[in-house]
Amino acid sequence: MAQATTPNTDIPVLTDAVDEDDASGAYPSQADTLIAEVQTHLAASAFALTDRLLKEALAEMEASVYERVTAQLRQELPELIDAVLRRHLDNDADNEPE
Repeated sequence: MAQATTPNTDIPVLTDAVDEDDASGAYPSQADTLIAEVQTHLAASAFALTDRLLKEALAEMEASVYERVTAQLRQELPELIDAVLRRHLDNDADNEPE
């Protein structure tokens, strides 16, 4: 005699699992796709702007440093050369035989 079995409702059926995947949004909606595209465009634009601004700022700083260094060299180099030459010539004069 065969026992009558009652189906166990706790075990999911394959079609139930497939239906749940479809309902959970396996494919992105049009809004999700648009948001992803806008995010990508915004990130790329922000990076390009940041890159441009940093390059401009570095160029300005480089020009400023160059001007300051050349001005300081123009001011201090003649004095340095004069001091070294005088010190060297005084040492030579001191070392000359009398």
